[in-house]
Amino acid sequence: MKGASPFSMSRYSFILLLGLAFIFWAFQDDSRKPDLLSYKDASGVVRPVKTRADWQKKRAQIIEGLEQAMGKLPDRTKLSPPDMQITETLKENTFTRYTVNFVASENEARVTAFLYIPVTKGKPKKVAAMVVLHGTGEPGKKLVDGASDMANRAQARELAERGYVVIAPDYPSMGDQKDYDFANDPYESGTMKGVFNTMRCVDLLQSREEVDPGRIGVLGHSLGGHGSMFAGAFDTRFKVIVSSSGWTLMDYYDIGEAASKPYGGRLGPWAQDRYMPLLRDKFNLDPEKIPFDFDEIIAALAPRAFFSNSPINDSNFDVKGVKIGIDSAQKVYDFLKAGDKLQVRYPVSGHDFPTEVRLEAYRFIDKILEHTPNPQELK
Repeated sequence: MKGASPFSMSRYSFILLLGLAFIFWAFQDDSRKPDLLSYKDASGVVRPVKTRADWQKKRAQIIEGLEQAMGKLPDRTKLSPPDMQITETLKENTFTRYTVNFVASENEARVTAFLYIPVTKGKPKKVAAMVVLHGTGEPGKKLVDGASDMANRAQARELAERGYVVIAPDYPSMGDQKDYDFANDPYESGTMKGVFNTMRCVDLLQSREEVDPGRIGVLGHSLGGHGSMFAGAFDTRFKVIVSSSGWTLMDYYDIGEAASKPYGGRLGPWAQDRYMPLLRDKFNLDPEKIPFDFDEIIAALAPRAFFSNSPINDSNFDVKGVKIGIDSAQKVYDFLKAGDKLQVRYPVSGHDFPTEVRLEAYRFIDKILEHTPNPQELK
């Protein structure tokens, strides 16, 4: 450009380079977090999801990413019947609570749980059922029965009072599974063991004469909150999934430097032996390498119903990451014409499941599972 100063040439060059950099950034293949409505074909080419068949390919790739972090879901084609044993019975006005154990798979410790059977009047009929997963704590399943020293944790008992058949298993290393040996089990992660146990709970529920096998959901808080999402991704028998204070996008998970330091970094808590040690041993706690994120998990639930309680002051799961993740997953729900099946609430609270939102979640479950709650529980 004749007459242009060196400064002008530098400025134009800078603008040109900036534009080229933007174009490169916009079109580069981000294999860790591709658009949820795109998938890789057999040649590794990224293609847009245009049909439900395309979506199933994408969904399979999401599940593959989960298995890279958790280990493979064990083969379930040759499982023995649950063979449930009752060790204790507690009768209450609206339900009977059984302390039970049942077969996980051959040569494994038996799953321990509470099983709640509602008291019914008149001719017996099949009812909806819920799996309820407890949060982190030594008491395990007792937390969701009312033994927690914190309010709003007795979801298993409340749903049983509402007229559901409910099963609440212990997570490995808690409750009656407190001595669980992760080093010598056949799983690559405690998380996958939790998923497998949860799926066995569904097997047990479907074997019960009281249960309608087509009307089963899962709910959990905190540890149980993301546990319900993981189980829902692998087990499509769940018609409704509820997660309370259970997730945010990995980029937004941060419990603070002091709390994270014993675990080796910001994402270290996810890599404990009872969760996903592969995140440390295989992916070096690097969020750019971790092969899944929570918006992908929610997308894998679609078009089934998902309800998230995500408090705005949750110190574990930053609500900013929740909002970004919900916006991302909403595109998939809308594509599958199930936009109203994705619900989220942002109560003004900390790491909790406040009563108003909890009751709203119960009503959402009632609607999806076509369940009429007991008259005294019509709140």
